[in-house]
Amino acid sequence: MVLFQIWSFVSFLSLSYTEATSMYGEILSPNYPQAYPNDALESWKIEVPPGYGIHLYFTHLDIEPSQNCEYDFVKVLSSEQVEGQFCGRKMRRTQGSPILEELRVPYQNLTILFQSDFSNEERYTGFAAYYTAVDVNECKDFVEEVCSHYCNNYIGGYYCSCPPEYFMHEDKKTCGVNCSGNVFTELSGEITSPNYPRPYPENSHCDYRVILEPGYQVTLSIGNNDFEVEPSDSEGTCPDALRFSAGDQSFGPYCGSTFPGPPKINTKSNTVDIFFKTDQVVQMKGWKIRYFGDPMPCPQTIISRSVQHPLRDSYVFKDSVKVTCIEGHEIVMARGSTTSFYSICQSNGKWTNSDYSCVPVDCGVPDPIKHGDIVYLSGSEETEYQTIIRYKCHTPYYAMKGTETYQCSASGKWVDEGGKTELPVCEPVCGIPSRSIEEIGRIYGGTVAKEGNFPWQIYFDYPRGGGALISEQWILTAAHVLDDVSQPVLYAGMFNVNRTAKRATEPLEIVDTIFHSKWAKIKQGETRTNFNHDIALLRLKKPLTMGPTISPICLPGTSSDYEPQIGTLGYIAGWGKTDASRSSPRLSHKLRAAWIPVVSMDTCRNVKPDIGYDFTENMICAGDGRQDSCQGDSGGAYAIKDPQNETRYYVAGLVSWGPECGTYGLYTKVVNYVDWMKKKMKEYKEPEE
Repeated sequence: MVLFQIWSFVSFLSLSYTEATSMYGEILSPNYPQAYPNDALESWKIEVPPGYGIHLYFTHLDIEPSQNCEYDFVKVLSSEQVEGQFCGRKMRRTQGSPILEELRVPYQNLTILFQSDFSNEERYTGFAAYYTAVDVNECKDFVEEVCSHYCNNYIGGYYCSCPPEYFMHEDKKTCGVNCSGNVFTELSGEITSPNYPRPYPENSHCDYRVILEPGYQVTLSIGNNDFEVEPSDSEGTCPDALRFSAGDQSFGPYCGSTFPGPPKINTKSNTVDIFFKTDQVVQMKGWKIRYFGDPMPCPQTIISRSVQHPLRDSYVFKDSVKVTCIEGHEIVMARGSTTSFYSICQSNGKWTNSDYSCVPVDCGVPDPIKHGDIVYLSGSEETEYQTIIRYKCHTPYYAMKGTETYQCSASGKWVDEGGKTELPVCEPVCGIPSRSIEEIGRIYGGTVAKEGNFPWQIYFDYPRGGGALISEQWILTAAHVLDDVSQPVLYAGMFNVNRTAKRATEPLEIVDTIFHSKWAKIKQGETRTNFNHDIALLRLKKPLTMGPTISPICLPGTSSDYEPQIGTLGYIAGWGKTDASRSSPRLSHKLRAAWIPVVSMDTCRNVKPDIGYDFTENMICAGDGRQDSCQGDSGGAYAIKDPQNETRYYVAGLVSWGPECGTYGLYTKVVNYVDWMKKKMKEYKEPEE
C-alpha cells in the first residue's frame, strides 16, 4: 500500500511536469522499470508550444496482452479522439532503432492514459515513452484549407499570402482584390472580372467605370460563354452579383451560369458604372464584357426646304454636311442672307445651326414704273420666290415699251421671261385725241373745237402763238414765234384761255430753247420775208403727265409715206385771229380748228405773187381759200392721219406764215427735220423729277 502511494506521487509529479509547455519530455509507466502494479489508472497531459505538433514514440512496451488491449493498455488521446492504443510485449522492429511504436499528430495537446486490471499472470514492466515538439506543415496536414490562396509554413506556424494583385483581409486568411477605380476611356474594349477565367476572388467589391467622349453612347454585350457567376439562392437573391448603372438607369443584378440579360445593352449614356460584389463562399470563373461607343445619332433632316451633301441613310456624332436651301429659298441673317451653310452633328444629338430656316427668297417690293401700276397675278401682294407681277401703263395715255410680266427669281430679283431685270417704260401714246375730231370749220373765224380734240396743242400767251407737244418734255414750235423772246409764257392742256383759266393754271417752265442752226435772224423792225427752217424746240424743266387734255402728237416717219401729197387733209388749231381786222384783231379765247387740204406751192405763190417772200422745199402749202390759220396761230401743228396707222395723227407741218389770212398758208415741213429733232433731244438729258 505504501509502495502504491509512492508511485502515485511519482505519477502526479510526472503529470504536473508534462502539463507545462515543453519542447520534449519523458513519460514512464508506474514503477518503471519494475513491474507496474495492478488496478493502476494514470494519465499524463502533453502540451507543446503553439504552432507545433507532437512526435510520441515508445522505446519500451511490456504490457499484459489481451484481445483489443482490453485488460491492460496505454492509450493516446487527442481531445476525445483515440490516436492509438497499445498492449503486449514489443520487441525492436529494426536493428539499431529503439522505437517500438510511434505517433505523429499535428496537435499541440495529447493525453496519455495507462490502465491495468486487478491481476497479472506474469510480471510486466510497463512502458517508456518520449515526445518531442515537431514542426507541423499546416498547409498540407490540415483537412480544411487554412488560406484562401497561398499558405506558407514555417517552424512553429504558418502564414497566408495573396497574389500580387490581391490584398489580405483582416482575418489574415482570405484574399481580396483591389478592383475599384478602374476607368476605361477608349472607344471600345473588354472588361473582365478579376482573375478571369479563373475563379474570381471572394469577399470583393469591384467598381469599373467607362467614360467616353460626349457624343458616344456606351453599348455593352456579354456572350453566353463569357458569364459564370454563383447562381441565385432559393429566394432569387444573387450572392455574387453584376450590376450596371448609367445616368438614371439601372441594369441587373445578374448572376447564374449564363448571362440572363439581353445580348446588347444600349445605355444611351457616355458614362457607365459596372459593379461586381462577391461573398466568401463560392467562386466561379466570372465574366467578360465587351463595350464600344455608339456615336450619338442626329436627325436625318437638319432644316426643311433644304438638301444635304453628302446624303447618307443616317448621320452620327461629328458628321459634317453642307446644307443648301432648295432653289428660290434663302436663310435670312442679321446681316444679309445666304443660301447654304455647314452643320456638324453634336454630342447632344443636335445639329449646329439647326435654328436656321430656309424661307422663300423675297424680292422686295418691285420697283414702280412711271405712269404705270403693278398688278399681282397671285391676288395678294406677296413678294416671295415665283410670285408673278404684271406692269400696266395708265391707258389710254401711255403705252408700254418692254416686257409686261416679271417673276421673283431665285436670285432675289424681279426678272422677265428672258431673265433680264430692265424695267419696261410707259411712253406717252402719241397722236390719239381723247375725243374724236369731227370735220371742223375754219380757224380764221372758224369753228370752236371740243376739249380733248387736240391734246397736243400748246398755248403761247406771250408771244401769242402755238406749239405742239411731241413728248413729255419737248415742245415743237415755229422759230419766228420766239424771235427776240427769251422767256416765253406758255401753257399745256388749255382749251379756254381767258384770264380766269390762265390764273388757275401754272405756266410751263422752259429750260432750253433750240433754234435750227439755219434759221435766219433779222434785225428788230425789219419785215421778215425768209421763213426757211422755221422750226424750234423747247425743253421743259419737268416732264408733263399725260391725260385727256395733254398728250403728244406723233412725229412723222422717215419713209416717203410721210411726204404730204396734194389733196391730203389735215387739221390746224389755235387761238389766233378770227377776223380780217388789222387795227384790232379779235383773238379767240377758245381753241378753234379747221380741216384743210395740202395744195401745190404755186397756189400759195399766186395769192400775192409780188410780195417777195421765199418759197422753199421745207414748206407745205395748205388751205382751201376759206379756212386758214392766221396771226396768233403760228407754231401750231398741222396734223395729218398717220398713213401707217390711221387711228393716230402726226405733225406734218407747223403754222409758219401766209400771204393773206383766210386764203392759204405756209407750214414748216416737219418730215425734213426729224433727224435734227431726234439728235437735239438726245443731246439733252431729261432731268429727273
